[in-house]
Amino acid sequence: MRKLDNILLWSLMAAVILLGQARPNTKLNSQSSGGLRSDCAGNLMRLSLDEALAVGNQLEVEAINGTQHIVLTPSLAAQCGYSMESDPWGNTRIYTSLMGCYVDNKDDTTFTVGLRLRMYGQSVSDVVSHDVSQSCSYSRWASREVLCDRNYMEVSNFMTKPDPQTEAKGPTQDVKDDSKINNTPDASGAAQGIWKMTFHTPEPVPMVLREAEQAGYGAMTTTSRMVMRSPYNTAETYSEDVAGVPMEVLRVSVYYKAPHGLSLVNLAAACPTGGVLFTDDLISWHVPRRITPLVDGGVTVLEMHMGINGQRLERSRMAARGYTLSTTDFHIVIEIPVGSPDGYFKSHAPDYQYHTTYIVEPMLEVLWRADNSQEDTRYKVLFPITTPLMPQTPHLQDNTVPEDRVFNVHLGTFLQDVELRNITFSTGVLTVDQVKARGFLLQEHHLPNGNKSFSLQVPFSADVVLKHNPELLVTSYFLPLTFGFIILPEETPFSHPVEVEASLQDVVLPTISGSCDQSQFYISVKYGSQGTNFQGMIGAREMTPPIAELYHIQENATHFSLVVPYAAEDAAFELITENSVRSRIDMLLFDPNNNWVLADLYLACSFPLIITTCHSNGTITSLAVKVESVPNLDPGLLTLTDPSCRPEFSNDRFATFTFSVDSCGTTRTFFDHYMLYENEISLYYNKPEAAASAPKGVAQTSPIDPEYRQTISCYYVVNETRSVAFSSKQRRNDPTAEIGSGRLMTQMRLAQDASYGFFYQAEDYPVVAYLRQPLYFEAELMESTDPNLELILENCWATLYEDRTSLPSWDIIVDTCENPDDGYMTVFHPVSSDARVLVPSHFKRFSIKMFTFTKDEEVLRNGIYVHCDAVICDTNSQADASCRGQCVHVEGLGNSRHQAIKGGLKRERRSTDSTNQRQLSSGPILYNTWSKL
Repeated sequence: MRKLDNILLWSLMAAVILLGQARPNTKLNSQSSGGLRSDCAGNLMRLSLDEALAVGNQLEVEAINGTQHIVLTPSLAAQCGYSMESDPWGNTRIYTSLMGCYVDNKDDTTFTVGLRLRMYGQSVSDVVSHDVSQSCSYSRWASREVLCDRNYMEVSNFMTKPDPQTEAKGPTQDVKDDSKINNTPDASGAAQGIWKMTFHTPEPVPMVLREAEQAGYGAMTTTSRMVMRSPYNTAETYSEDVAGVPMEVLRVSVYYKAPHGLSLVNLAAACPTGGVLFTDDLISWHVPRRITPLVDGGVTVLEMHMGINGQRLERSRMAARGYTLSTTDFHIVIEIPVGSPDGYFKSHAPDYQYHTTYIVEPMLEVLWRADNSQEDTRYKVLFPITTPLMPQTPHLQDNTVPEDRVFNVHLGTFLQDVELRNITFSTGVLTVDQVKARGFLLQEHHLPNGNKSFSLQVPFSADVVLKHNPELLVTSYFLPLTFGFIILPEETPFSHPVEVEASLQDVVLPTISGSCDQSQFYISVKYGSQGTNFQGMIGAREMTPPIAELYHIQENATHFSLVVPYAAEDAAFELITENSVRSRIDMLLFDPNNNWVLADLYLACSFPLIITTCHSNGTITSLAVKVESVPNLDPGLLTLTDPSCRPEFSNDRFATFTFSVDSCGTTRTFFDHYMLYENEISLYYNKPEAAASAPKGVAQTSPIDPEYRQTISCYYVVNETRSVAFSSKQRRNDPTAEIGSGRLMTQMRLAQDASYGFFYQAEDYPVVAYLRQPLYFEAELMESTDPNLELILENCWATLYEDRTSLPSWDIIVDTCENPDDGYMTVFHPVSSDARVLVPSHFKRFSIKMFTFTKDEEVLRNGIYVHCDAVICDTNSQADASCRGQCVHVEGLGNSRHQAIKGGLKRERRSTDSTNQRQLSSGPILYNTWSKL
C-alpha cells in the first residue's frame, strides 16, 4: 500500500548534507550513460537508473535550473513535483511532473527537464556525476489534471481568459467582500501573479503565497494553467472515505493577479491511500468510480488505462501478465497476480523468521467528463503496493547417501537480497570462510528466477557430527545446524535451524584373543571402530586401571594386552589332576550405556602343578585346590581322614597338608612289590564322629554344598636294596666359607609423591613438573637381604643433557650431604620397614625442588637429568671413608671440594673402578612452562 512518508527522502540525504560542506572534485559525465534511460510518460518525465550504475553508491539528485543546481531534499521534492523509487538492488526511477519546479516550459506544450545525478562511492573523493536532459511534448491537457504521485498530489486547471469587461467586475467584487484579503498583494510575496489562497480543511485557512511555500506547498501559473501541489499529510489536507476507499483530499481557492484584476480559481485533488485487498495469489486495487471530492454529479468515463511504473500498458501485455482492468457500480478495479515480473519480492525477518513481501507499482489513468459540462478531468495515480508479510519457511532437501559417509543438505529458496553469514555447528559458530577453511563444501546456487539456495557437505568423521549407537552394530550420525542469514541492504539478521540424521551398520566390534604358556595367560584386545569406548570385566571384577597395571597392561593405538598368572585372583580353577590344574580366565567387554556385550573370552588351559609329593622318609605333602564347582569352599576347613589333621597352611585358594604315612587315618595296601598309602582330603561335616573335634566358633559348611573329595596316594617299593658308599677322614680344621664374588644391582626411581608408594615407569618419561615442585627420588640396593650392607649416596648432581659428564651441571648431594650453596637444599627422607622395604639400609630417599638451567636470565632448556654415585658399604667395616653413613663428616673435612655453580664445570669425581660403587641416573624431567609459580 501507499507509503505516505516522504519517499523522496532518499536515505542518502544525511550524507548529502555532510558532503555539501566540503564537496570534493567530481568527475562529470554529461553524456547518457549505459545505465541511464529517460522517457516521457504523459504528464511525467521518467528517468531510470539501473543497478549496474547505482549499486554500491550513494545517490544525490539536483535539479538543473539554468546555471544553478538545486539539491532536491525530500521536502523540496514533494513541493516541486519530484519523486523517486528504488528496489533493494539499486534499480531506481525518478519521476518529474511536467508542471514541476525548474522545468523549462514552452507554451505548455514542450517541457525540458534537467537533472544532475551525483553518485558517491566508499571514498569521499570518489564521486561521479551524470547530467541528464529530457524534452517531452504534451499537449493533450484536460481542463483539470489531477496527479497522485508517491509523495505529493498535484492539480492543475486551465485558466480561461475572461472577457475584460466581466473580468474586472467579478474578482474585484469578490475581493471587496472578503475582508481577510490583503489589499496590497505585492507586499505578500506574490509571484507569477498568485496573491493568496484559502485552504478548505474543510474550515477555511487563508495564506499568502510565501506562507504556503513555507508550509511546503507549491503553487504556480503557466501560460494557460494554474498549478497547486501538496505533500501528503499536511495540516491543510484531510482524509475522506469515498465508496469505502480512504482518500487524502486537498481543496484550495487561489487568488491570482491578472492584468484585468484579481481572479479566483478553485482547485481540488483527492488521492487514494487504501482500497487494496490481498489473497495469497492476487492483489485487487479499488479506486472509486466517482470521486465525490472532485465531482458533484454524475460522470462519463471517456478513457481508462492501466499502467506499471508510470507507463501505460497495451491490452496484449496486460493479458500476457494476467492483469485486469474492470469497473463495478462503484469502483474501478485493477487486479495483479502476486509475483508478476513487473514487481519484485523483498525479504524481511520479523522475530528472526524469514518472510517476504511483494511490491508492485500500478498506475491508473482515467479521463472523465462531468454530466452537463464540457470540461474534462484527467485523473492519474501512481500507487506503490506492498503485500502483507508472507511467511517463507526454507525447504530442506536432504541428499545424504549414508554409504558415502557425507552429509549433503540443500536449503532454499531465498531471494537475492539474502546473504549467508555463518553456520552454527555443535562445536560453535563458523563464518562462511571458516566453514570452507575446515574443508566443508559450502556452495551458493543461483536459480533462473533470480533466487538462490545453499548446499553444504560435511563428512561423518567431522568433529561437528554427533554419534550414538541405537543398536549394537548400527551408528546413528546426527548433524545439527543453524544457518545464519542477513537481509541486504538493511543487514537484518535471521536464522533457520536444520537437523539431519543418517544411520549405517558400520560398527566393528572389538575382539579378544588369548594363549597360555606354562604359567600365565596372554590376552590381547584389538579395538573396533569405536576405539576404547567400552569397559571390561576380568573374572568377576571390573577392569579398573589398578587391576590393569597389576596385569602389566601394554597399550597402543590399536591394541592392549595383559599377562595374567594362572593362579591370579581373577582366574578360576576348573579341574585338578595329579600333575596339573585346569585354570580359566574370563574376560568381557561391554557398553555400559546400553548394557551390550561387545566381546568375550573364555580361555582355559592346563598348567603343570604337583599335587602330591611322596618323600622317601615316609612323609607325604599334598596340596588341595579350591575349584569352581565348590564356590563356597573354605580351604581352611578341609581335613584328612582323621579330622584332627588340619592344613599346615591355607588361604582362600589353597590348603597344604604334610603328614606321615602312619598318621591321620592313612591306609596301607600291599600288592605285588608295592605298598599303597592312601588318605583323603574332604570337608569334616561329612564325618559325624568328628563334629565334636571341630574348632570352636567355626561354622560347618552347609551339607547342601557340593562335596569336596581329593584322594592322596603314594606308592613305595616293598623290596628294594640300595648301596650307599662313604668314607671317613678325620677333619683337621673347621670348615669355612670360601671367598667368592658376585654382582649386586642398584636402581634409582622417581616417586609420584612423598608416600613413595607409586613410581614413574620408563614409558612415563619425560616427566613434566612445575618450577619448584618437589621431586621425590629413591635409590635401592636390589636382590640382597644382607642386613650388614648399606647403600650410601656419595654424590648426586643434575645436568642439562643425558651425558653424566656434560656441562652445565649442579650439585645436589656432595660427600653424602646436602649442597650448602643451594638455596633450596636437598631433603633426606627416612626409610621404614614395610611390605616392600625389608631392609631399610638398602634404600635411600631424598627430594629436591624442580629447577632449570639459565644463562643471562634465559632458560637454556626446559629439562634436567639427575645422576648419582652410590657406594655399597659393609657396616661392619669402616675401611672406606664413604661408609661413615649418609651425611656423617669426619671433623675437619668440609664440602669445599664439591662446590659448583650452575653452568660451571663438574669437578673430578670418585673413580668408577671401585667394585662397591654404582652409577645411577634418572630423567629427563621437563619444566612445565605454564607453571603459575
